[in-house]
Amino acid sequence: MTQIRDKHVLITGGAQGMGALMARGCLARGAARVTLWDVNAYALESRVRELQGPGATVAGASVDLGDYMQIAEAATSLNDERPVDILINNAGIVVGRTLAEQSHEDIEKSIRVNTLGVIHTTRAFLPAMLARNSGHIVNIASASGFVPVPRLTTYAASKWACLGFSESLRVELREHRGMHVTTVCPSYVNTGMFAGAAAPFGAPLLEPGYAAEKILQGIERNTSMLRIPWIVNLVPMLYAALPAPIFDAVCGRWLGIYHSMDHFSGKPPTR
Repeated sequence: MTQIRDKHVLITGGAQGMGALMARGCLARGAARVTLWDVNAYALESRVRELQGPGATVAGASVDLGDYMQIAEAATSLNDERPVDILINNAGIVVGRTLAEQSHEDIEKSIRVNTLGVIHTTRAFLPAMLARNSGHIVNIASASGFVPVPRLTTYAASKWACLGFSESLRVELREHRGMHVTTVCPSYVNTGMFAGAAAPFGAPLLEPGYAAEKILQGIERNTSMLRIPWIVNLVPMLYAALPAPIFDAVCGRWLGIYHSMDHFSGKPPTR
C-alpha cells in the first residue's frame, strides 16, 4: 500500500480541474509537500495560494510539458530540494476535430504534451526513485486508449501511446518491490477540457471530484490499472471478441461512443 501521508507529491497540470482536486486530496491525507506544475502561470499562482496552509508545503512551477528542456530544468531543481515520492502525470490537452481539420501544430502539440511530456517527466524523476527503491508513478491515460473515437484521432493516438508506455514501465519495474505504476483510463470527465462532449450510454460524465478521489484511492491500494467508470472494463473485451463491423455498430449506434464528440466545444489548450 502506498501512503500519501508525509510524502512529496508532484502533480502536472495541477492548477486546474482534476489536478487541483487531487492536490487538495493529497493535502487532506497528510502529504508533507505538494508541488504543482502547470503551463498557466496565473492559475498556478492562485491555486498555490489557495492550497497553502499549516502543516504542509505547497509549491508551483510554470512548466510547459511540451518542452523537454523546461521539464529537465524544473526536475533538476525539484530533485535538489526534496525528492519526489509520488508523480502524477495528469497534464493533457484535447483537440476535438477531424484529422483533416487539425493543423500540424495541433498534432505536434498533442503528442508532445500527452505522450512525450509523460515519458520525459517520468524519466526525469525515475533514477532518484530507483536509487531509493521507492516511488509511485501515476499516468492519466484515457478510455480512448481502448476504443476508437471519431474527432479524437490525435488525442486517442497520444493516449494509446501513454497506455502502452505506462503498462510497459509497470512490467519493467516489477523487480523493484518499492516501485509502483498506476495507469488510469477514465471516460469523459466533466471539466472544461471536454465541454460539449456527450456521455456514451452507460458511462455518464464523471464528476472531477469523484474521479480525483478514485485515483487517490488507486494510489493507496497500488492499483495497476484503474478504469472508470466500471463499463470501461468491458470495452477491451468487446474490442477483442467482436468483428470490427459489429463492434462499430455496438459502439457507434447503441452506445453512442462514435458520436460523443459531435458537439464538442472544449476550451483553448492552455495546459
